[in-house]
Amino acid sequence: MEKFIVHSGLVAPLDRENVDTDAIIPKQFLKSIKRTGFGQNLFDEWRYLDVGQPGQDCARRPLNPDFVLNQARYQGASVLLARKNFGCGSSREHAPWALQQYGFRAIIAPSFADIFFNNCFKNGLLPIVLSESQVDHLFNETVAFVGYKLTIDLQKQMVIAPDGREFAFDVEPFRKHCLLNGFDDIGLTLQHADKIKEFEARRLATQPWLNHRLPG
Repeated sequence: MEKFIVHSGLVAPLDRENVDTDAIIPKQFLKSIKRTGFGQNLFDEWRYLDVGQPGQDCARRPLNPDFVLNQARYQGASVLLARKNFGCGSSREHAPWALQQYGFRAIIAPSFADIFFNNCFKNGLLPIVLSESQVDHLFNETVAFVGYKLTIDLQKQMVIAPDGREFAFDVEPFRKHCLLNGFDDIGLTLQHADKIKEFEARRLATQPWLNHRLPG
């Protein structure tokens, strides 16, 4: 998992409340057995004017010119600004996969659905909770200034605006540690690889029958 220490990026404002996971990545794309390739179908029903299908060449699909991510000024955005209760609905882990694979590193909103919030941390995506008034301010600034960027310093737990204004946010220490070091669940486990090998060797030495396989 990629480390998150300090990130500066263009902001895209998604001015909608209660954005659910089916809007983030529609259900037909969950058929894939892979963990990659979801970025092109992020917000599929809003980005395109046709109905998307898995494996479809999105370069040939008609775009919705009114959707924020299709507007030229927000191309390359890596910070998503959203409204309250972002990520509600079903608990699909594909939602943070799609956001991250599109290019987003952080999402700022007044509130998130719990399961989505947890899944973000497990996949290297930083969800930041700010007050509604702070989010309103950032929406106004983003719309007013083309090329509006924010800097997110995870170590200091600060969102820093171009004018130097700072917005503090909370993050649980263990999750912060994992993001700063790029540890997902597998990475955390592999930190103890030597102890795991020692345990397996000791167990097989005292219980050798565990190494036998059943026929067939």
